[in-house]
Amino acid sequence: MSDATSRPPLQRPAWIEINESALRQNHALIAQEKNASVGIAAVLKDNAYGHGAFLSAQIAAEFGVKFLVLVTLTEALDLRLAGVTTPMLLLGQRQPDEIASCVEHRLTCCVNDIGLVDQLGAEAQRQNRVVPVHLKINTGMNRYGIRWDEAPALIEKILAHPFLELEGVMSHFSMSDELDKSFAHFQLSNFRTVLDWLALRQIQVRYRHHCNSGGFLDLPEAHFDLVRIGLLPLGIYPSTVVRRIHGLEPVMTVKTKVALLQNLTSGDSVGYGMRYTASCPRRIAVLPLGYGDGFPRVRNEGHVLIRGKKAPLVGGVSMDAITVDVTDIHDIQLWDEVVIMGRQGQVEISVHDLAALRHSVSYDQLCAWRNRLPRIIVNSEPRTATHGSNSDPL
Repeated sequence: MSDATSRPPLQRPAWIEINESALRQNHALIAQEKNASVGIAAVLKDNAYGHGAFLSAQIAAEFGVKFLVLVTLTEALDLRLAGVTTPMLLLGQRQPDEIASCVEHRLTCCVNDIGLVDQLGAEAQRQNRVVPVHLKINTGMNRYGIRWDEAPALIEKILAHPFLELEGVMSHFSMSDELDKSFAHFQLSNFRTVLDWLALRQIQVRYRHHCNSGGFLDLPEAHFDLVRIGLLPLGIYPSTVVRRIHGLEPVMTVKTKVALLQNLTSGDSVGYGMRYTASCPRRIAVLPLGYGDGFPRVRNEGHVLIRGKKAPLVGGVSMDAITVDVTDIHDIQLWDEVVIMGRQGQVEISVHDLAALRHSVSYDQLCAWRNRLPRIIVNSEPRTATHGSNSDPL
């Protein structure tokens, strides 16, 4: 056997670990929390918020989710081509040239307007297939959807088409994860207006859904038949004030290693722009990860974890490097493991901590981690002949 085949695959000293066991446990806890009559739609858009859509789809399917929820046609087709057969719901608006693929691959579309209804109906008839749709109701967020008081005419149009099935009606909360739920209640009231109209005419739909993760946690009266959750299975809460589920754990950890140690004397500066100057002798560790990997581009803010201790960032974050002060970590060694996001010992850096450095939200930080960081599955369970170790590539 040659050296090229006998060597283990090369890996950057910066990576993301995806804890499969935690992902599976989170799904189990969520299943215990919900009413048995309520289905789950697992939101896997943007590669399951950077966690890996294929693994997330596999585990969601194990727990009997009703839908995988995506946004782009490419996201859905990638999963279909990988062999995922779970029903998929596409959010957003479809372009005319996407409709044939949606019908062919049994992708359920959200519909917002008469144009899309007509196009879907015509394509469904061409392929001789009855196609389910979910009507998006704009209850006050004023993004996608038809306004709640204009929905009846579009509902009647859908019902009149022999190749379309009104499988669901849906909306989306804009402030379900804040303490003040007044606008959420306003939206819910508008949604119920449409549901009441349907009930009065004895029109049955299989799925009525309005809740995201915040709504699932704090608005049980809005669960209806289905809830759409993205962050919760990943062990992340949409805000600091929503209800907690005991035992939920973050699935993603971001790590790197100490690549170099530098000794500074008084007056030495660090990094671009000389944003940090040592006032006394200091020891600096260089970490091979930067804003090119998705870390916030900050200066002298934040910290990382090395040997269970906090090491503050000094200087500015570069595209490929971070510098941290390790003067007080006396036993540090080259290639020590460093936690950028996650837990090490008794200390944790949460996604919310990093999002605060970005002046943004957890969703933004999760999706910011770039693909050049290898995703490694840890704590996995055997699924197929090629997925059985504790360190499988995602």
